[in-house]
Amino acid sequence: MSAREAIAALTADFEEHRPAGHPAPADGPLGWSGYGQARARAAERTGEEESVVYGTGAVGGTRCALISFEFGFLGGSLGQSTGDRLEAAYALALERRVPLVSLVATGGSRIQEGMIALTQLQRVARASARLRAAGLAQIAVLRDPTTGGGWATVGAGADVVLALPGAQVGFAGSRVRPADADPYAYSAEGQLAAGQIDAVVAPGELAGTVGRWLLALGRHGDLPAAPLPRALSATGLPETGRAAVEQARAPGRPHTQAYLDDYFDQLLPLSGDRCGGTDAGLLCGFGLREDGPVAYVAQCGTATRPAGYRTAARVIRLADRLGVPVLTLIDTPGAANDAEAERAGAGAAIADTFAAIAAARVPVTTLVIGEGGSGGALALAAPDNTHVTADSYFSVIAPELAAAILKRPPAETGATADQLRLRPQDLVELGIARSIVGEGRA
Repeated sequence: MSAREAIAALTADFEEHRPAGHPAPADGPLGWSGYGQARARAAERTGEEESVVYGTGAVGGTRCALISFEFGFLGGSLGQSTGDRLEAAYALALERRVPLVSLVATGGSRIQEGMIALTQLQRVARASARLRAAGLAQIAVLRDPTTGGGWATVGAGADVVLALPGAQVGFAGSRVRPADADPYAYSAEGQLAAGQIDAVVAPGELAGTVGRWLLALGRHGDLPAAPLPRALSATGLPETGRAAVEQARAPGRPHTQAYLDDYFDQLLPLSGDRCGGTDAGLLCGFGLREDGPVAYVAQCGTATRPAGYRTAARVIRLADRLGVPVLTLIDTPGAANDAEAERAGAGAAIADTFAAIAAARVPVTTLVIGEGGSGGALALAAPDNTHVTADSYFSVIAPELAAAILKRPPAETGATADQLRLRPQDLVELGIARSIVGEGRA
């Protein structure tokens, strides 16, 4: 797929722009013999003057700036004039106050321009940082291949990273990676499993997916707090602490996916902590509702792992930068506490999530829908806007563990649960929760 074919797959009203600049020496800044001829052949073969085409267009009804790489032009490599175009594209998005969508296919920096080519990555990073500071979203679509500095800046530096199936994705290109390297690690699917990209999207679904993301991430005013989800269970309020724990742990009660499906018209998942990890027990992303977009971070009833907390912090900060309210759903026995979790930085990941919630300027709404186990749950709770369902509990520690710490026999676990005052109605009385949603509402 050429650069213009990739654009045409997203929009039919592309308006191309060209940067103002001075003609480069025929053989480039290094005087590399034959470089000018190679560029001329590439131009004749592709019909392009450079490895990047940029401009504006509407995708799914939302106007955006567009960048598309032409891999047929010297492997989509980045040189000085490529940097001119990329910088101009970011500036165009900034000037028009629109999101930026990049369709990436590149082999990296252009060898014939040496360090001049490599330093274009710094130009791209600065331009991306300016766009980020202005609260404008960046979406990258990784085509085949996406390697080298283009992956490490335009691609991996985006807020949302999508990839086409089977695309080669990695910092090391196929000719420079170790001979015994696992090819799966350099594939879109492998990068998704490693938490480096958000989704692999089929070509036929790409335009719709990008269009929905633009709706979710586009410019927003001061959006109100996310409305509370409705309770999906008819369970009444528990009479005892033990009953509260049993109701929260009941396998048949409504769980996270049911709440998300009931609350949102469309879900746009985000995946991965960008540090090599994912956590299937914590769902993150943005959702579309009639009243606007809402970012969500939702625990699924399992012990939350460090990768989950890091992903949550990433999503909360992105929503905060874009002015999108946040909904958190709490359901966890606590943070994962095995040796692997400790090696993966559980404490630092939890601390970062606390910090992301504390620093958020957008409103955060929290609903506890099941277990609220200790600090692993509290890290995702809005300090002044936490609510509970009738089939939930929230506790400083699980009653079984509290009894063990206090050297009490297992038979006293129920009494310990009562002492912890972890029932929904207790939480409202203590000022921990603002309200009980659903049956037995206080």
